[in-house]
Amino acid sequence: MARPGAAGDLGILSSTTDHDGMSHPLAALFSPRSIAFVGATERSVWTRAAFANLRTLGYDGKIFLVNRKGGEVLGHPAVRMIREIGEPVDVALLMVPSETLLDTLPELSAAGIRNAIILSAGFAESGAAGRELQERLMALAREHDISLLGPNCLGFVNYTNKAPVWTVSLRPQRARDAKIAIVSQSGALAAQMSYFAQWQGIGLTYMVSTGNEAGVGVAQVIDYLVDDPATRSIALFLESVRDAPAFARACLRASQAGKPIVVLKVGSSEVTVRSAQAHTGSLVGDDRVFDAVCRRFGLVRVTSLEDLILTAEVLARWGKLPEGGLGLISLSGGLCEIAADRAADAGVSLPSLSSATSARLAAALPNFGTPHNPLDVTGGALLDPSLLEKSLDAVAAEPEFAAVLAVLDVASAAADDSKLLRQLLAGVAAAQARADRATLLISHTVRPFTELSEEIIEATGCNYLPCGLEHGIRAVARAIEWSKLAREVRSSANDKCALPGLDSRPESERQVLEYLQARGVPVVPAKVVNSAQEAVHHASALGSLVALKIVSPDIPHKTEVGGVKLDITGDANVAAAYEQILTSARRAVPDARIEGVSVGPMREAGVELFVGTMRDPQWGPVITVGLGGVWVEALRDTSLRLLPISQDDALEMLDELRGKALLDGFRGTPAVDRRVAAAVIAAIGDAALALGPKLVSLEINPLRASGERIEALDGWAEWSAPSA
Repeated sequence: MARPGAAGDLGILSSTTDHDGMSHPLAALFSPRSIAFVGATERSVWTRAAFANLRTLGYDGKIFLVNRKGGEVLGHPAVRMIREIGEPVDVALLMVPSETLLDTLPELSAAGIRNAIILSAGFAESGAAGRELQERLMALAREHDISLLGPNCLGFVNYTNKAPVWTVSLRPQRARDAKIAIVSQSGALAAQMSYFAQWQGIGLTYMVSTGNEAGVGVAQVIDYLVDDPATRSIALFLESVRDAPAFARACLRASQAGKPIVVLKVGSSEVTVRSAQAHTGSLVGDDRVFDAVCRRFGLVRVTSLEDLILTAEVLARWGKLPEGGLGLISLSGGLCEIAADRAADAGVSLPSLSSATSARLAAALPNFGTPHNPLDVTGGALLDPSLLEKSLDAVAAEPEFAAVLAVLDVASAAADDSKLLRQLLAGVAAAQARADRATLLISHTVRPFTELSEEIIEATGCNYLPCGLEHGIRAVARAIEWSKLAREVRSSANDKCALPGLDSRPESERQVLEYLQARGVPVVPAKVVNSAQEAVHHASALGSLVALKIVSPDIPHKTEVGGVKLDITGDANVAAAYEQILTSARRAVPDARIEGVSVGPMREAGVELFVGTMRDPQWGPVITVGLGGVWVEALRDTSLRLLPISQDDALEMLDELRGKALLDGFRGTPAVDRRVAAAVIAAIGDAALALGPKLVSLEINPLRASGERIEALDGWAEWSAPSA
């Protein structure tokens, strides 16, 4: 029976592991007290780097080298075979060719080694033969109860315990208060992120490269880091999510523990998709679906390596913020104007100052200063350094602010240092210590955090990050966003998702609309008829302009085959429209199953919405809302969520549409009651879930909205093919 954390049961690790008072199943891997380098040679750049890293970090555990010739490697005695080590080893770094790995795993097992890191490439990322080799490797790992990190990875670094098993050069950390961990499917990018973090004076707790994830993947690493007391946030680089359920559980657990995950995920373009496949052999899912995943499970998504590290650091320092916007102070009016623009770009509000704060600032500022957010303290602070401190005190007391940024550069070189600068910084530090909300001092532009910077910060006590204005504002915006998500995040589990599916299988428009009506969705009161005489009789009973539409499970786009006639009145016109629709449909799609023609009342002008559900192969059912009719394809103005959704979720989706002004009574049309529309959208989502996993998609286009009247005018369902 495989132990928890072995390759065979990684997919359920985060839901089955007892985290209360027990060591995490990956603790021996990521906090090793003994390490074996298998395949170590002096010629290997990987061996030399890994060995040097042990000295760089000051690793004080046991080290074993395995070389088939024995002797010495890098001045350290080496054994010829793994079994000659003769004592337990926590983790083995395998630096052997891919073709010999299948023989190496049984040797590890025989020696009692249960954790292995595989450096070698040539597996799933290299084509069909490599994928087959990786499958055999995974099967062997399961058979021998070995947890694998890799293949095609650089290893990991546990900075907290000074335990690196990392195969490229490391630089020693200068930062003392490390809070963030890097988890990356690309080892090279992980290394670059660590170098940038050091340049910014940011400390790391862990750095983990997961590579092809034949065993331990990002989900399991996240689960491990949730339990690590030193790690306050996680910076995650993703090419793909290989185990969506485990990933969702791990992210949910991190959110519930108050540990933010900041993610940079590729896959938003066709070029990126091809590149990712060539690099890791992975498949990149729909990028907008992943945005919905981030929203559901409380992840913060960024688009650059700089923002990945800086946002994770700001979140680690601040944690969960209260509701509110951003307050900002500077000694430059021009910078305040730039800050206002960047805040608008980042989607973070700059609330106005209250009368009490304005009065307090007016008393402190020179007579040419104006209380405002962002606040220009003016050059008066150069004559009276206490002015910056007093201003920060006042702004930090403003109840409308979730966080406050002050902008001032800490010297990176001796030429930038001065007594005045240190006086200003001491005042900032004093105000930060008194503040009852999150504050941060940032630089004007991105700057290095040098040894001099470190000395100044230690002397003054400032909470400082030399990230520059643009990155700083984006980091604050994402911190506020995460805080909101953390208050709202909920489990992916829902009784509606677990429904086995109804026996009914609605396919044609009328069947779909009748099903929706039975599920509480209002639909237009149309009737399917099978003769011109029936069409005339029903149209006459309606007593209004009517719409006629072909009804067929084989014709999803009725207008393209001449299958729709609108604004029809009079018996002769109704009969003619009926015949024209049948003739056009049969000519365009001769083999289509035609159930008849629906006859329904025309409605006055309203807003046409599109509501569609689909089943993503990784994440399951999702729902999309947008402007309907022909506009859904022309404008692609849509919002997307994972199902199930609530009425409040649907309200947010409507508010995200670029064309949302149309819902509020555009040019004399009745304003749409958004709460009623949102309730209908949520009901459509529930109806789709109730049809079960064989439903591929359910579309309502249009969903007509006018005032409180919300009606589905047309519906379509697509089903997966029956199993052979």
